[in-house]
Amino acid sequence: MVLPTPAEAMKAELRRDLVAAMKRGDKAEVALLRQLVAALDNAEAVPATGSGAVPLPFGEGTAEAKRHHLTEEDIQALLRWENDARAEAVAEFTRLGVEARAVALGAEVELIGRYVRS
Repeated sequence: MVLPTPAEAMKAELRRDLVAAMKRGDKAEVALLRQLVAALDNAEAVPATGSGAVPLPFGEGTAEAKRHHLTEEDIQALLRWENDARAEAVAEFTRLGVEARAVALGAEVELIGRYVRS
């Protein structure tokens, strides 16, 4: 039995929650969970130039490149960064009197907080 990588496990958790949010019709949560999955995918990506892509024979799909293997610490750092950026935006929107946006981002901070491990 092959265990999933930390990134695969986190993306699986996010996708399970994404399906549940879609069933509930929670558009804001759906959007945020998609953003978090994309952020993990992007963190795993290697630069396009000099990526070591391996060309496949014609008809077998596109070239594949090895992906970065994220550790649990990498994933948590990414989630904390996403959370911190939103928390700073909440403070700024509150300072500017844009309460609706501050409240929406505050909800995102709470949601991301569910995935940040202490």
